[in-house]
Amino acid sequence: MTPVLRLTGITKRFGPLVANDAISLTLHAGEVLALLGENGAGKTTLMNILFGHYVADEGSVEAFGRPLPPGSPRAALEAGIGMVHQHFTLADNLSVLDNIAVGTEPLWRPWSDRGGARKRLLDLAGRFGLGVRPDALVADLSVGERQRVEILKALYRDARILILDEPTAVLTPQEASGLFDTLRRLTSDGLAVVFISHKMNEVFAVSDSVAVLRAGRLVATRRTAETDREELAALMVGRDIKPPTPAPMEPGEPVLALSGVTVASGHGRPLLDAVDLTVRRHQVIGIAGVSGNGQTALADLISGLIHADSGSVTLKGESVVAADPAAMVQRGVARIPEDRHAAGLVGAMSVWENLIAERYRDPAFSRFGVLKRGAARRYADEVIRAFDVRCPGPDARTQLLSGGNMQKLILGRTLAHRPDLILASQPTRGLDVGAVSYVHGRLLEARAAGAGVLLISEDLDEILALADCIAVIHHGRLTPLLPHDRVSIRQLGLLMAGHWDVLKEVGHAA
Repeated sequence: MTPVLRLTGITKRFGPLVANDAISLTLHAGEVLALLGENGAGKTTLMNILFGHYVADEGSVEAFGRPLPPGSPRAALEAGIGMVHQHFTLADNLSVLDNIAVGTEPLWRPWSDRGGARKRLLDLAGRFGLGVRPDALVADLSVGERQRVEILKALYRDARILILDEPTAVLTPQEASGLFDTLRRLTSDGLAVVFISHKMNEVFAVSDSVAVLRAGRLVATRRTAETDREELAALMVGRDIKPPTPAPMEPGEPVLALSGVTVASGHGRPLLDAVDLTVRRHQVIGIAGVSGNGQTALADLISGLIHADSGSVTLKGESVVAADPAAMVQRGVARIPEDRHAAGLVGAMSVWENLIAERYRDPAFSRFGVLKRGAARRYADEVIRAFDVRCPGPDARTQLLSGGNMQKLILGRTLAHRPDLILASQPTRGLDVGAVSYVHGRLLEARAAGAGVLLISEDLDEILALADCIAVIHHGRLTPLLPHDRVSIRQLGLLMAGHWDVLKEVGHAA
């Protein structure tokens, strides 16, 4: 078959860094090609070249047998290439129809053909099983519905090649399954798909072939049916990966207890609604839920950024009565924030400055208000070695680190002082399989050393792999703790969607 997309010898350099090194790929009609690679492997750069955001130093791109002009996003769109980003690009204050049709009509037309746009939208939705409500505000849609709108927006523009970037990052298992059904319908109609994901089970569920990038080079292509998880993981990182597994441990004394905690939102429904939760030493408690259901409020409460409007918060047997982040750090609470760029690190600061950011008043790092820079740098050197942070040294600008190394830096700051409670919020979001394995291993080491770990994650595979007990959060309410070995992904997905009658199927944890 003639390829619908052909990338030939794509090379892109940023100074001395070779981001893409002579990469050649082909994609055929009706095919789903999974694109795998570590953080920094060159996947994003390759997609930016395809869409004209970057211009390749060498190589060419052909779509449907015709050369694609470099550096022209408009040319990519006109050639029939569409993309659904991990973070949706929709206007919440507009209707579904307006979001999909905006920008598709000529400016010189004095009126909008809303009737024709509605008919075309409904035809596409029915043809591919993407049920939507054209007049609904995007702000009122669920995450899964928003993703349908994004896909329809691409199809409405006659996309024949669809790029999906981490498409299930914010979906429940049921919504992800629905997406896979949609992809099968799309490809049966001849659409070609590039599927970017870090989740191996999704790659095997939906793709026909796999391309693996490592350090900017294409190291392998495989038919999905002719490979396995172990081979792909080894190809991605250049070595065999053995995921760590938690050893059975007897839970210790409570380090955190929430009783009837409510946090008001000021807009009707509370952010947290009468939440009860206990985290003990030598224990990992997993919190599952679709993004936006109260996870951020729970993390902010435990970090000392906000206070409870009612109920009680107890840390190591002592009551917490006020929002005080510095006091929580001093009392043994360490956090891995969900957004390492916005809340975890200051990119313009050096590695050593970020490592002491939460403890710069400690006598080890300052005296009479003056920083001990030498001591801070020596401490940073120790953390860099202990946590395998790959950077030029303690004076390196943090924003130059890869995502995986940024996360290792946060881990080092979090774990170096042997905390009593670790708040790990989306600790492996956007990380490759090698970095994920490393982060999981360090969290389990902290559990074995006596810490209690509260793991907030939208990745159910991660929660089931690490957690001793699991609770599901939905609209600010939290289920009782559920035993990890007696709850299925199906049941968790239903609970995440608000079907709490499933609790009758699962016994509560002791």
